[in-house]
Amino acid sequence: MAFNYITAEEAAQMIKNGDTIGLSGFTAPGTPKAITEAIGAKAAKEHAEGRPFKVNLFTGASTSDHVDGILSRENAINMRAPYQNVPDLRKRINSHDCHYFDRHLSEMAQETRYGFYGKIDYAIIEAAAVSPDGEVILGTGVGNVPTYAMMADKIFIELNEILPETLYGMHDIYMPLDPPYRREIPIYRANDRIGSPVLKIDPSKVVGIVKTKFYDGVKSFTAPDEVSKQIGSNVVKFLVSEYMSGKLPKEFLPLQSGVGNVANAVLYDLGESKELPSFMMYTEVIQDAVLELMKKGKCTFASTCSMTFSDATEESLFGDLKYFHDKILMRPAELSNNPEVIRRLGVIAMNTALEADIFGAVNSTHVLGTRMMNGIGGSGDFTRNAYISIFSCPSVSKGGLISNIVPMVSHADHSEHSVDIIVTDQGIADLRHKDPVERAYEIINNCAHPMYRELLLDYLKMGKGGQTPHSLNAAYAFHNAFNEHGDMSKADFSKYC
Repeated sequence: MAFNYITAEEAAQMIKNGDTIGLSGFTAPGTPKAITEAIGAKAAKEHAEGRPFKVNLFTGASTSDHVDGILSRENAINMRAPYQNVPDLRKRINSHDCHYFDRHLSEMAQETRYGFYGKIDYAIIEAAAVSPDGEVILGTGVGNVPTYAMMADKIFIELNEILPETLYGMHDIYMPLDPPYRREIPIYRANDRIGSPVLKIDPSKVVGIVKTKFYDGVKSFTAPDEVSKQIGSNVVKFLVSEYMSGKLPKEFLPLQSGVGNVANAVLYDLGESKELPSFMMYTEVIQDAVLELMKKGKCTFASTCSMTFSDATEESLFGDLKYFHDKILMRPAELSNNPEVIRRLGVIAMNTALEADIFGAVNSTHVLGTRMMNGIGGSGDFTRNAYISIFSCPSVSKGGLISNIVPMVSHADHSEHSVDIIVTDQGIADLRHKDPVERAYEIINNCAHPMYRELLLDYLKMGKGGQTPHSLNAAYAFHNAFNEHGDMSKADFSKYC
């Protein structure tokens, strides 16, 4: 069928206050850019004329300033899920101007299909190409768009001229059946292809196509600082030790890596390791460092949900797509983050923490226990099901005013039952086969910064017995000291005795 080509502004005029919108993409890649900007402009006009205007926004993960940025500045988001990382939206969430529910990324699509979140009015899909019969070549991120497109009453397509149609074949679009009809997901190696190279939509639901021309706008990561380099070195040191001792199979295992400078530092260090063999990745996001590993032959294949490359790297990729075409496969989030597949493949999970406590619990989301930072993302999907689960963070932040190893985490996202290894710039804590007190000494002696070790040992000695000897009166002494003095090292346990 013939599609209507419209402007972003014409698309935005169809969106009404209270509508629920599902977006393609996962992180900035693959997310719409033009229509959401126009919705923000419409919200500004509606608010200026005294009319309410907010939409509910479901995505694959975080987005970009084109989406969460503009819509948050115009206070146009009523409800948001499942993950975000834009400062303007973070402010709205923490001031309760936006209802945000933080979900495991693997669960969002299926729970939407289950009807937990109501109907989807519109899906907005970024595409490299679309055929008259509704076959869509997606862009650089997939997310939850197969579900949103299926459930939406109407669909907009942003046809991005930057995206080459030669992306065809780099997507693996597969949607599991829902219970009680679900079968196993037949992925047995990271490079198994089980679905369609295109997203198939009902062409009668497409109400308009908007032509765009945007790179994804991902900024280049800064060069790793000394702390990040040391964390990366420690993670690789641990993996080498596991491999040389026979605790990892000789073929090695697929890796999952989170986003950021520490993750990039780990990957660059892996590229330099002569002790470890080449490997595949089964992950949710691949970054610039992965392409370098592929060029070296260190990473032979990456299954992902998104190619989160800086603009310069994305441009380079498109110029050399033939080389990378059979080395990268993009899947929906409920496949890239699927617990069944993660456990079957034996994925080694590497994620970051805001803070960890001396017994091994991890806080990934809330600063000082109350203020949402980004969200749990896919860390829980991988952590609970990994062959080995590794969390890393600097030992201190703000020049030592904050210890990221604390007596008790101020918000618990991952319990000690899910965390195998903690790594900081100070060292490595192996928590496997250790009781709570043994874990505490392991973490304090190997991961805490020297300026906080005595304080943490003092806290451990205050414990009132039991298998996990917390002192509930003093458990948040570090956090209280920071709130009162701006310095955790001023924690005074004597006033809790």
